[in-house]
Amino acid sequence: MVGEAGDETEALSLARELSPDVVLMNIRMPKLDGLDATRRLMATDGAPLVLVPTTFDADEYVYAAMKAGASGFLLKDVRAEQLAEAVRTVAAGETLLAPAVTRRLVERFMRRPPPGEQRPERLSELSDRELEVLKLVAQGLSNREIAGTLYVSEATVKTHVTRVLAKLDLRDRVQAVVLAYECGLVEPGDGAAA
Repeated sequence: MVGEAGDETEALSLARELSPDVVLMNIRMPKLDGLDATRRLMATDGAPLVLVPTTFDADEYVYAAMKAGASGFLLKDVRAEQLAEAVRTVAAGETLLAPAVTRRLVERFMRRPPPGEQRPERLSELSDRELEVLKLVAQGLSNREIAGTLYVSEATVKTHVTRVLAKLDLRDRVQAVVLAYECGLVEPGDGAAA
């Protein structure tokens, strides 16, 4: 260990001063949260790798830590030798997730429809074009952008959106987006269709 900080401001300062290979960053800290501190740290030149040991194993922390740039997420209940091995793993450039976290992510992945499988039952009433429009809506495209992508008029897109909402008994586009993600029709990070 080359340094220890009492809060995130001190951690950021020490990381710049000492240039460690790996920083252990707590999620809950006094001033900033560790996720924000990780984002700030990763935005610096020559940023060290970040391993997040925590007692919080909720999925939102895992996603947020990884999105902030952390290379690993480990629960604090590990033995000292496991923590040391985790640091070595991250220092070697590998990504590390606590086994319990990995198991949950795999379970969540396995509940999704397999790639290429026929559309989920809830979406079976939609035509191919309506399904395509739903995907584009879920990717955040406006009616105008969808019209440009599909080479149809905005009025046609509006008709398709209205039919999608009616067939799926949805109130608005927000509910359509949520359904598209829940059904695995789109994944986080999916960009707009080319």
